[in-house]
Amino acid sequence: MPEDAAAPPLIGAALIKDEVRRLPDAPGVYRMFGDGGEALYVGKARSLKKRVSQYAQGRFHTQRIALMVDLTRSMEFTTTRTETDALLLEINLIKQLKPRFNVLLRDDKSFPEIVIRREHPAAQLKKHRGAHTIKGDYFGPFASAWAVNRTLNTLQKAFLLRSCSDSVYETRTRPCMLHQIRRCAAPCTGLISLDDYGKLVDEAEAFLRGRSRAVMARMADEMQGAADDLEFERAARLRDRIRALSSVAQETQVNPETIEEADVFALHAEGGQACVQVFFFRAGQNWGNRAYFPRVDKADEDSEVMAAFLGQFYEDKPIPRLILVSVTPEECELIAEAFALKAGRKVEIARPQRGEKRELVDHALANAREALGRKMAESSAQSRLLAGVCETFGLEGSPERIEVYDNSHIMGTNAVGGMIVAGPDGFQKNQYRKFNIRSAELTPGDDYGMMREVLRRRFARLAKEEEAGENPIRPDLVLIDGGAGQLEAALEVMADLGVDDIAVVGVAKGPDRDAGLERFFMPGKAPFMLEPKSPVLYYLQRLRDEAHRFAIGTHRARRAIDMRRNPLDEIDGVGPARKRALLHAFGSARGVSRASAEDLAKVEGVSEALAQRIFAYFRKG
Repeated sequence: MPEDAAAPPLIGAALIKDEVRRLPDAPGVYRMFGDGGEALYVGKARSLKKRVSQYAQGRFHTQRIALMVDLTRSMEFTTTRTETDALLLEINLIKQLKPRFNVLLRDDKSFPEIVIRREHPAAQLKKHRGAHTIKGDYFGPFASAWAVNRTLNTLQKAFLLRSCSDSVYETRTRPCMLHQIRRCAAPCTGLISLDDYGKLVDEAEAFLRGRSRAVMARMADEMQGAADDLEFERAARLRDRIRALSSVAQETQVNPETIEEADVFALHAEGGQACVQVFFFRAGQNWGNRAYFPRVDKADEDSEVMAAFLGQFYEDKPIPRLILVSVTPEECELIAEAFALKAGRKVEIARPQRGEKRELVDHALANAREALGRKMAESSAQSRLLAGVCETFGLEGSPERIEVYDNSHIMGTNAVGGMIVAGPDGFQKNQYRKFNIRSAELTPGDDYGMMREVLRRRFARLAKEEEAGENPIRPDLVLIDGGAGQLEAALEVMADLGVDDIAVVGVAKGPDRDAGLERFFMPGKAPFMLEPKSPVLYYLQRLRDEAHRFAIGTHRARRAIDMRRNPLDEIDGVGPARKRALLHAFGSARGVSRASAEDLAKVEGVSEALAQRIFAYFRKG
C-alpha cells in the first residue's frame, strides 16, 4: 500500500476501542451514531472509560447489542459533574434524538392541566395544555380532557370562580348565565367584592393542593353558623358547594384514603411488546389514567424498561412526591435523586408490598395487562389488513406508512387540504397535517389545483430533505380522494419533484356516494372495485372517511375563526386596548359602526384622526 494512501475509517468495535483511549474516568453521557448520522443509542455512565470499554471487548449478552456495535460509525461524549447530572442529560437526549436501540416512550402527548391565573384582580380558572407561559398556579396532570373538565365543573359549582376571558369580563354590564345557575360569583359586575372573591380563589387552591377535607370542614362550619343566624339562603348555597366537592369521591372509581399525591406505574410485557399503565392521584382524588406502549426489545428486562420509561415520562412533567411502581426500576436510588434535584424536594419511588398502595398498583397492573391484550389483538388484525392492501395494490411489501389526502371548502372559500397517516399501529394522529390553500391563482373550487398545491408542498419538502442528506419519513402508499383526474394531477406533481417511485392510488366514491361501490384508480391499470364485504375495502373506507373528517374539521375551524373575526381588527391603529374600550362604550362592533365620529372621539384612547378613520371604514361601501 502506498504510504500516502488513506487508512480505511474505523467502524464498530474497532472505532469504540479507539475512542476509549481518550475517555476520562468520569461520569457522562455517550452517543452512538450510524451511517448518515442516525442516532443508535444514548447511554450514561458513572465512568465513561469503563462503560464504553465494555462495548469494545466484543462479548455481548444479546444479538441486539452486537448489532448496535456493528452499526456504529461515530460517537460523541459529554462529561458531567455527577452521575445524577448524566442521567438527566441522558433523558433529555433520548427525547431529542429518539435513538433506534433505546427504550422509547411513544405517543407522548402533553397532559391537560388546570391553571388559576393570578395576574388579573379577579383570578380566572381555566384548562391549559402545553408550556407554562401563563402566570399562575398549575395543577395536574389530568389523564384526559374528560377528567379535567369534570374537575373544572366541580370547582365552578363549589367555588364559583370565573372562567370567562378578560375581554368578556371587562365588557360585562350584568351577570352572565353561569351566575344564574350558581357557577360563578360574578366579580365582573361587583356582586362580590374582590377581597371575598380572593378568598374563594384561595379555597379552590387549597382544595387542588390536597387540603379538601379542611376546606369542606370550614364550609360545614360556615353553613352551621349561617343556619344558626337564620341565614337559610346562604346556608343552602354552602350546602350545595359541599355537595359538589363530595360528588368527586362518588364519581371516581378509585379514590385512595391514605394518599394525597402520587403517580402509579404498572408494567406488563409480553411477546416483545409492553404496556405501562399510569394513574394520577392528586388532592386525594383519581385524576385519570392512560396506557403507554413504549418501544422495547424482547431482551430488555422489566427493570430497564421501567427506568427508561420513568426518566422520559418526567422529562417535561411535574414530579409528585410519591411514585408507586409494579417493578423496581434499575438504579432506583439514582433516579429518585435525579427527580429530587429536578423537583427541588424529596421524591420517593416505592414498590408497595401490602395495604392500599399495593391495591392501587395491582389495579393499574390489571389495566396494563388488559390494554396490552387489546393492543396485540388489534395489531394482529392490522397486520392482516395491511397485507391485504399490499396484495390489492401490488406493493413490494406491507405498507408501514399510508398517507391519505383530501380537500374541503365551500364555493372555494376557506379552502384547506388534510393529510392523515396510518400504519401498523393504526392512525398516527401526531403525524396529521393541514394545509391552508394559499395560491391566489387558483379558481375558487378548483379541486385539482388544490390537490396539486397540497402534494407539491408535502413532497417538495421531502425532496429537499433527501437532497440535503437527511432521512425524512417516506410514505409507502399515497391515497387520493378522487378519480382519474385527481390521480393524474397527483402523479404530475410527484413526477416534477422526482418522487415518482411512491405508489399512488385514487379512491373515487361510488354512484350517489354509496359506500361499498368505490372505484380504485392506479397508473397503467383499468379502474377496479373490491368485493363489497372485503375487509380490505372496509379498511380503505375507514382511511378515506378519516381523511374526510379531518379535512372538514379543519375547514370548519378556519371558517369559525373568520366568522368570529371582529371588523375592528381590520382597522389600522385599533389594538386590543382601544378595541376593548370601543366595545365597552358601544356594546358591539355593530354599535361602533353606527356611532358618529364625534361620539367615537369621546372614547378614551381614540383621537379625532382615528375616530374619522373608524367612521370612514364602516362607510367605505
